[in-house]
Amino acid sequence: MTIRVLLADDQAMVRASLRIILEDQPDITVVAEACDGVEAIEQARRTRPDVCLVDVQMPRLDGIEVARALAEAPTRVVMVTTFDLDEYVYGALRCGAAGFVLKDAGPRLLVEAVRAAYTGDALISPSITLRLLRHLGDRGARREARAPARPLSGRETEIVQAIGRGRTNQEIADELFISLSTVKGYVSGIMAKLGARNRVEIVAWAWESRTMNTG
Repeated sequence: MTIRVLLADDQAMVRASLRIILEDQPDITVVAEACDGVEAIEQARRTRPDVCLVDVQMPRLDGIEVARALAEAPTRVVMVTTFDLDEYVYGALRCGAAGFVLKDAGPRLLVEAVRAAYTGDALISPSITLRLLRHLGDRGARREARAPARPLSGRETEIVQAIGRGRTNQEIADELFISLSTVKGYVSGIMAKLGARNRVEIVAWAWESRTMNTG
């Protein structure tokens, strides 16, 4: 199946570049574009794309508000950000964004983020994760984390910590010497226990609960 993508960025040249990168893939097509947050929400509701690739900073409504508005929609929102927007990343994470990539991350990571969002996973650039978490630690920005429905096992805690460090499922499998399908099973169980909608919310919980301090 073809992944249908909406591009939202206030710079026409950026949208054009993103379109070229994505439509070079046989399984991705761009179905709409938007130049601000309001138009992004309108276009998303009209065209019903699978994934919205949204710039964090846009006129009228920013990417965080777009993610919040589409949180209950089937459309997955992937945020595009830069190094100096850690506060925006944290806010979008709390609104259920399904991934974060840097504008200069390169075509491969951008495509991977779109595909991950489409399959219900999430991709977070490791550099974004590290900066976000440094921001949380330096400024005491952590909130009180909700308790899991059932306690995490030792192995589940290891996997949560690995996800918090930006590891992919395959990297976790390699590090822990278990199969990829086993990792996916653990991740599904973790999401159920935490009430997390996606991988991004696991990262938020890991750092808010200070689980990362134990690893």
